[in-house]
This record gives sequence, C-alpha cells and structure tokens, in this order.
Amino acid sequence: MAKKIILDCDPGMDDSMAIVMACKAEELEVMAVTTVNGNYPVDVTSKNALKILEMLGRTDIPVAKGMAAPMVRPTPKDPFTHGADGQAENFLPEPKTPLCEKHAVDLMIDLIKENPGEIYILCTAPMSNLAMAMVKAPEIKGMIAGVYAISGAFGLNQYAFANATGDTPQSEWNVYVDPEAADIVYNSGVKLVAIGLDVATHFDVNLTDQDIENLKKSDKKEAKFLLQAIQFVNGRGFEAYCTVIDCMAVGYAINPDLVETFMGRVGIETKGELTLGNTVLDARHHHVWEQLPMIEIAKSADHERFLQLLMKLVLS
Repeated sequence: MAKKIILDCDPGMDDSMAIVMACKAEELEVMAVTTVNGNYPVDVTSKNALKILEMLGRTDIPVAKGMAAPMVRPTPKDPFTHGADGQAENFLPEPKTPLCEKHAVDLMIDLIKENPGEIYILCTAPMSNLAMAMVKAPEIKGMIAGVYAISGAFGLNQYAFANATGDTPQSEWNVYVDPEAADIVYNSGVKLVAIGLDVATHFDVNLTDQDIENLKKSDKKEAKFLLQAIQFVNGRGFEAYCTVIDCMAVGYAINPDLVETFMGRVGIETKGELTLGNTVLDARHHHVWEQLPMIEIAKSADHERFLQLLMKLVLS
C-alpha cells in the first residue's frame, strides 16, 4: 500500500524536483501539496507548485497556500537565488489550476484527522505550516505517522557547515527562517526524522556525465526542468546537489534504507546573534540536557542509490 504523504514545501527548484519525485513514485500517494513562505513569498511558492503539477499532468492533487510569514519574526532575505521565476529560470507556463479553497494549515489538520496514523508530512521548507497546525489543533500530534524533514545541520561532517544555507554561519535555511516553528515541531513528540545538510548537501549528490546525457536525450518535461536547473546553478558556481536537496526527504519516504540515522537530543537556537537557527546536538557522554527533545537524525546516505532512484523516476 502506498504511503500517504503531504508535501509541505516552498518551491524553489529543489522543492519542485521533490514534487516531481513524489508524484512519480508508486510507493507514495500525494494527498496534498501545501506551500509556505521560505525560498520565495508564499504567492510565488504556491504558483510554482501549481506549475509543476500541471507540467506533470497531476492537477488532481490539491495545492493549498499556507503561512505568508514566520510565526513571530520578519522574513529574512535568502542569500541563495532560485532565479527570476524561483524555478531556475525554467519559466514554466502560468498555471490555470486554482488553489485549494482551504488554508494549508486547515487542509493539513483535516487530512490528518481523516487519516489518523497514516499521514507522513514531508517538510522541505520552514515548518511554519506544521507548527501552526499543531498550535491550532494539538490533538493531531498523536495522529501523524511521521515527519520527514530537510532540517538542520548537526556538524557530523564537513558538509554540515561548509554548505550552510541559513544566514548565520552554521544554520540551515528552513530552520533559520522560522526557528520558533522548528522548536514547536521538534518538541511535539512526533516521530521526526531530520535530514540535515550533513547528508542532503553532500558533494556525492552529483549527477554523472552519463546522467546529464540521459537528461538531454529525454523528451520528458521534468528531465528538461532538471537539466536547466543544473545548468543554472553550475553557471553561478554551485554544484548539482543544489537542485535536488529536498528530494532526499522524498527518497527517504520511498525507501528509508537509503539513509542511516541515529537518535539524538537537539535544541533549536532562537536567540543567538551568531547562532540563530542552529540545530544544537547534545552529543555528550555526561551532563546531557535531558530536557531537549530526542529526534532521529540522518547520519549518512547511499547517495549513489539515491541518485539512481531520482534518475529512474525523472526519466520514467
């Protein structure tokens, strides 16, 4: 039976590719795409989600527009750009499909209540929508099957901080944008798997020359989208991993064996000038802060198998 998911995202090129991957995976049933302020304002991320679903011919999947700002603070400016259209300058046609009439927070609550214990939330964006859903309807916390999130940087290897995406030296963008929301979700007691920059921005997440050739030969619109995204980031001095960061959460939802995890206590920094948005792992032998929530953290991944899965789905 396919795993029921809500994809909570802020497209963004890598969120767009996550939608592609999720929609084409027979192991997943995409119940909804919910959008949030993050890489771009929520009006842009909502439009971009509709554009991708129309490209895929999946207008049966509702897109609900969510939080337009972080829970308590102003929206920071993203130092990384996804291009003039927010989709690596693919300039897809303007969408004709209307947005869902429900707010993303309400749609999330309703779907979780209608499918208790069955819905997995894939968060590839700031956690503003999910946190607000938990505040508005705290009873849903025990009904969520799991949360798989592109979230945090835990200092497990050189990539964690070398590829930091937030606007403080060691933070990850999704947490940095709305650390209060992340704090709510991390402390909610849900089964949370945090796939941090340690794993999601690893330089092994890079397509081969043969992969690039296969994308060029393909007549699939999604293959052309990914190829343009890779050329866009390469032209700005970044590597191809930037185009598929959020796909790692989808890969994990399809096959958890792709990612090795461990349990750790993590706190979210909501005050520090240098450390705002940091996900602080307490890995000490002694004097551990027992009050910090215990979550599941990605330690390593089989990046080769992940990329094989991604290419298979993009080209299928």
